[in-house]
Amino acid sequence: MSDDPIIAAFTEDQVERLTGLTVSQLRYWDRTKFFVPSYADENRRSAYSRIYSFKDVAALRTISVLRRQHNVPLQYLRKVGAQLRQLADDGWTRFSLYVLGKTVIFHDPETGYPREVVGHQYVVPSVPLAVVFADTKRDVAGLTKRAESAIGQIDQSRNVSHNAAVIAGTRIPTAAVKRFKDAGYSVEKIIEEYPDLTPRDIEAALAYEARAAA
Repeated sequence: MSDDPIIAAFTEDQVERLTGLTVSQLRYWDRTKFFVPSYADENRRSAYSRIYSFKDVAALRTISVLRRQHNVPLQYLRKVGAQLRQLADDGWTRFSLYVLGKTVIFHDPETGYPREVVGHQYVVPSVPLAVVFADTKRDVAGLTKRAESAIGQIDQSRNVSHNAAVIAGTRIPTAAVKRFKDAGYSVEKIIEEYPDLTPRDIEAALAYEARAAA
């Protein structure tokens, strides 16, 4: 079974919920090149122009812990980020980081000994920074779990599928469900295509499309 996370891409709003960082912070960090999302449109004013990967989310959670729990200054973290990027594109998540005072420590990939990321001085680490991947996966699963109240409901929002009617808690248009039904798909087959749906969702989608066509 694959260990890949449930979702591979996240919007700013989802990242805000998963990291505790505000959308304003995320945009400022992007604008100042401290942390640029993996999938970014050149036109940052377009909708969904900043999309973050799972590793982005894990990295941002690491940065958030360093700032909030260990009070490491942002200017220092900018230097840490620059050093880590020289070693690996995913440096924030590839290396196990530690905190000594307000200094970030890691195991030098060349020597294996712990040293300061910025100052290059070898030290004995204390206060290990917890690995965030497992916690991030857990919270991603919670983020994607649909509320019971959304089952069998239809929703419309200008921010989802261009205001098309969708099954609540998803981005699946009711029209897509109808197309499968018209093509001869059974409810079970439709659910194979959309595993997040339930028979109640299928019934609600088809009922909505029938009313819209009347």
